[in-house]
Amino acid sequence: MMTLLHLVLGDQLSHSLSALRDAKPQGSVVLMAEVMAEASYVSHHKKKIAFLFSAMRHFAEELRGRGFSVRYVRLNDPGNSQSLFGEVERALADTGASGVVVTEPGEYRLMDEMRGWQARLGVPVEIRDDDRFLISRAGFGRWADRRRELRMEYFYRDMRRHFSVLMRDGEPEGGQWNFDKENRKSPPKGLKGPRRLSWRHDAITRDVLDLVEARFSDHFGQLRPFHFAVTAEQAEAEFEQFVTEILPSFGDWQDAMVAGEPYLFHSMIAVYLNAGLLLPLDVIRRAERAYHEGVAPLNAVEGFIRQILGWREYVRGVYWRFMPDYAGRNAFGAHRPLPALYWSGNTKMRCMASAVRDTIEHAYSHHIQRLMVTGNFALIAGLSVDEVCEWYLAVYADAYEWVELPNTLGMALHADGGLMASKPYAASGKYIDRMSNFCGGCSYDIKDSTGGNACPFNSLYWRFIAVNEDKLRGNHRMANILAGWRRMNEGKQTALLNRADDCLALLEKDAL
Repeated sequence: MMTLLHLVLGDQLSHSLSALRDAKPQGSVVLMAEVMAEASYVSHHKKKIAFLFSAMRHFAEELRGRGFSVRYVRLNDPGNSQSLFGEVERALADTGASGVVVTEPGEYRLMDEMRGWQARLGVPVEIRDDDRFLISRAGFGRWADRRRELRMEYFYRDMRRHFSVLMRDGEPEGGQWNFDKENRKSPPKGLKGPRRLSWRHDAITRDVLDLVEARFSDHFGQLRPFHFAVTAEQAEAEFEQFVTEILPSFGDWQDAMVAGEPYLFHSMIAVYLNAGLLLPLDVIRRAERAYHEGVAPLNAVEGFIRQILGWREYVRGVYWRFMPDYAGRNAFGAHRPLPALYWSGNTKMRCMASAVRDTIEHAYSHHIQRLMVTGNFALIAGLSVDEVCEWYLAVYADAYEWVELPNTLGMALHADGGLMASKPYAASGKYIDRMSNFCGGCSYDIKDSTGGNACPFNSLYWRFIAVNEDKLRGNHRMANILAGWRRMNEGKQTALLNRADDCLALLEKDAL
């Protein structure tokens, strides 16, 4: 009987995985491997590495419980080649397998490598579509071919129609597609999120935590306390808590930011979706059912579903359609080195300090912190696109290049020149003041733009407008802002630019 080698990657922990579709207890070997090449190509957060290794080991045990032959290579196993190719090559030699089956990886660098495996290994290597996503790469390409502009809103509407999600008689539930205007409430004093589920560490997780502490001590972030679910059953319990206890408040406060409340009413399931412990259509249908059962209001459910059925599928489509050239885009020519505060959180800007320190502690910050605090600052300060993208990939537990790169390069930095967003998400400190409680306790004055204690976001925002005026002139959504800059008297303009230069000088000295 011929044996096939079925390779399962660390973010493919789904029993419905296409690479496992025809795997059999007899005649198949499932290969899973912890390798340094994947764990360290960027300085991944310690919690992300621990989550993936523990989830992988638990998944391997589930496969064994289903009768499969699993070859699991731990990071510190003798003979570990520390690369996926090396482990496939070793497994072929040891098992005599006649071919390799794998589901397409989520990152271009790995897909590019895998395309050459068949020639290098001398056996057939079948790379299958990842059908856990709701639209294939080819399907997104067909959608994109019919459009001049690839706006997420129209993609989302087509996905709603195709899957009949929140639809009634061919029209969107509630008479409109998007309830975002109802999801931008400023946080009231004392707003707190609910207590989340926590899990006892079993022997597998304890071993992984010790391993990560020993082998990745120089990586970003705090390892303990470790709070992630590491099995599908645990992830489903966390999602059920979200639907029943948290989703009803998600809509109103999804853009709010509160010091000391990193989670608020966000689902926290991206890390599980992106590793395969939860499947997107399952969570979409469960959220939709919560609306129809009266558990959660429409603005909350629609906003949550849009993140998965819309954004998640859309950014993956953009990534694969435009890679590898997409990664090199830099529309504003931003090259300022990434400042130390992104790694340390040491800054007098309370919003930035909070976002970075939350990330250090939790390997997480929610989408508005990523877009409108750390991302917005990187945009208006002209930070290096390459370095900012690498930082986002390294520090979040849910980050893989297919989702991180378009969200960072395209949305946060507008470095793709408007392929994804119709205008740059640049903002002064006024936005942060409206959507958070950071500014009241900050060392800088949110109401000042030019003085020695003025909020850096204010002057850097106007510097960004001034420096990039020629590039922004053709964007109709920027017309009023550009007109506002031109109407300023020369003295005000000079004062803003001087304050911005002072802020950049302090940034370089790690003193902002």
